[in-house]
Amino acid sequence: MHPSSSVFTPRIAIVGAGPGGLMLARLLHLSGIAATVFEREDSALVRPQGGTLDLHEDSGLMAVRRAGLEAGFLRIARYDDQGSRLVDKSGRVLFEEPDASAGDRPEVDRTALRDMLLASLPEGCVQWGCALREVVPLNDGRWNLVFSNGEAGPFDLVVGADGAWSRVRPLLSPYKPQYSGLTFIEFGIDDVDRSHPALAQLVGRGKLDVQGDGMSIIAQRNGNAHIRGYAIFRVPADWAAQRFDFASPAAVRSALLAEFTGYGDAITDLFRASNDSFAARPIHALPVGHCWAHRRGLTLLGDAAHVMSPFGGEGVNAALRDAAELAALLASEQDCDGAVAAYETQMFERVAEVAEGSAEAAAVQLSHIGEALTLAHLHQHRAGAA
Repeated sequence: MHPSSSVFTPRIAIVGAGPGGLMLARLLHLSGIAATVFEREDSALVRPQGGTLDLHEDSGLMAVRRAGLEAGFLRIARYDDQGSRLVDKSGRVLFEEPDASAGDRPEVDRTALRDMLLASLPEGCVQWGCALREVVPLNDGRWNLVFSNGEAGPFDLVVGADGAWSRVRPLLSPYKPQYSGLTFIEFGIDDVDRSHPALAQLVGRGKLDVQGDGMSIIAQRNGNAHIRGYAIFRVPADWAAQRFDFASPAAVRSALLAEFTGYGDAITDLFRASNDSFAARPIHALPVGHCWAHRRGLTLLGDAAHVMSPFGGEGVNAALRDAAELAALLASEQDCDGAVAAYETQMFERVAEVAEGSAEAAAVQLSHIGEALTLAHLHQHRAGAA
């Protein structure tokens, strides 16, 4: 209804069908508030959604419980894959979690999490193939959305949940994500338990971290016996495009082996066993403390609001908590605009600490004492969990 009606139910558009946007739609649905999610991809099956995530008790898992999805989450969560192992470039173990299933941050594949959230929404809630071109203000304070395939609106609230390169953010903030100095070269290993048992044992039940010679490798166990790995370099933003011929997987594999000369074969076998799906992932982040002046009818959540480095695994957890807090305020407040303003104030304060931690972790990666810092962090984390 329009605000002139005695009972006002806002029309809400969510731009982006990632975990944060879908969680917001689910929580609003449970509160009797309809929202439409607009996603630029043509379907949920267009591409894999990436690697594994660990959900945290006070953020991601809290949102799952509020959404009434705990039983579904338990079916896809991997509590046995919470281990962590640090080795040097020869493969010597420097640190290892004694029990990979003892933690409180269960792993879940991104695609499985997204599928669970999609299945929890009413039919037609997600509109596929809607690449946002423009958000147009109307004279009455509402907004129209212009997509590659048409228009939609008017909406009383547009939530930008459209990731690091959000098309909604420029209406609120002039800031753009900045390159962190780190580039990840992503690779994958299929059917690792059967085809590469030595590598399966090396990675273990969780995450493997290898450091030495100013470079690093992270390898993570995903579901279905898949390993997703990242070779990490501190380099200029255009370095990967100049160094690797991504049109030739064999050439990328050879280049990675050349870069990691001096690492033991037990480590570099990760590259030899990799499939042909290599990709460059330059790491970007918004400034710590990123915020904006409130503007009626618009807001952001997740990476659109506070994209940060992946170190610490806070990004998706912050997005899911954003969704939980915004949905709760929209459901409890008669004034939609006041609810959004309150959400933004609380979110700016809440996210600053985790964003700072992620930025600090990125800053010390691949330093001359990086191995010692990682080891100290792992021991501190174990002591805190005890």
